[in-house]
Amino acid sequence: MITVKPKNIDEYIAGFPIETQKLLEQIRATIKKAAPEAKETISYAIPTFKLNGNLVHFAAFKNHIGFYPAPSGNEAFKKELSIYKGGKGTVQFPIDKKIPLNLITKIVKFRVKENLERVKTKAKK
Repeated sequence: MITVKPKNIDEYIAGFPIETQKLLEQIRATIKKAAPEAKETISYAIPTFKLNGNLVHFAAFKNHIGFYPAPSGNEAFKKELSIYKGGKGTVQFPIDKKIPLNLITKIVKFRVKENLERVKTKAKK
């Protein structure tokens, strides 16, 4: 597990067991494909994708992968996410189950659209 704050997502992922690394790389690739213009960074000491502000974050834990699509992402996909533990703005995907990459794709695309709409609204004011 990580003890030093990682400088980038590669360093973050390298700090986990190989099986967890594979899951994190799948999630990372899924996010990149759904939001190719988004920039990778580390924010709050976890992998973050930004596009006109925070888009999504994700993080590994002992028994799950935390995915953080902001409260709006959770709200918009409440039904699909209801089978997972979570809270306002967070969902936990168990490490021992298949990660729902198609659902992550839908959520990321929703967040991209939401962030772009927010920028357009601000530009009109």
